[in-house]
Amino acid sequence: MLNAVNSRDARANRLLEKLPQEDYTRLSPSFEFVNLALGEILYHSGDEMAYLYFPTTAIVFLLYTTESGATAEMGMAGRCGVLGIALFMGGKTTPNQAIVQIAGGAFRIKAKIIQDEFERGGAMQHVLLRYTQSLITHISQTAVCNRLHTFEQRLCRWLLYSHDCLQTDEIILTQEIISHLLGVRREGVTVAAGRLQDAGVISYVRGHIRILDRQKLENCACECYAVVKDEYERLLTL
Repeated sequence: MLNAVNSRDARANRLLEKLPQEDYTRLSPSFEFVNLALGEILYHSGDEMAYLYFPTTAIVFLLYTTESGATAEMGMAGRCGVLGIALFMGGKTTPNQAIVQIAGGAFRIKAKIIQDEFERGGAMQHVLLRYTQSLITHISQTAVCNRLHTFEQRLCRWLLYSHDCLQTDEIILTQEIISHLLGVRREGVTVAAGRLQDAGVISYVRGHIRILDRQKLENCACECYAVVKDEYERLLTL
C-alpha cells in the first residue's frame, strides 16, 4: 500500500528530504508553496529563470520543440527532482521548456537565494550536483529508449516513473497528453494501453490509468527504467 504524498510538505520532495535539518531550517523560510496547473509552462526555451522548483505532487516534463512544432521528450521531474538546474550550473537559460503534465504542488525558491546557497559549498550544493548527474543519465537513457525500444515499453517506463513520483496507483492522463509527450499518434496509445489492460497490468478508462500490477509493469518495461532508478538511488545515497 502506497503512502499518499502531502503536497504542502516540502520534505515530500526527496532532494529537500536529503538536506540536514540545520540547512533545511535555514532555507525553509525562503520556500514558497505553489499549485502547478496542467499545461502550465514554468519556463520556455531561452528564458532566464527566476525560480528553482521542487515538485511534491506535480510532474513536469522537459520537452524540446522543433521549428515545425513537433515535440520530443527529454526527461521529467517530480518529487524525486528539481526544475531549473541552469540556475546553479551557471547557464541561466536552457533550450528546452518545462511544462506541467500532472497538476499538483511544488515549492519554489528565488534564483538569487539558491545561487548564493550553492556557492556556500554545503549540503545543498552536494545534493544538487548529485541530482544533476542522475538527470544526465535520465536524459541520455531517454534518448536511447526513444531510439531503440517499442512504444509499449516506453509507455511502461513512463508509467513507472510517474508511479514513483506520485506514490498513488491512479494517474490521470488523456491519450492526447500521452501522444504529445511520447511522440506517437493517439491510435498508438490506444493499442498499447489496450494490450497492457488485456494483460492485467493497468486499467484505462477515460483518461484514468490505474496500475493493477506493479511487478508486471516492470516486466513489460525495457531496462531503461531500472538503469535510471538505480543510478538515482546510488548517487543520492553517497
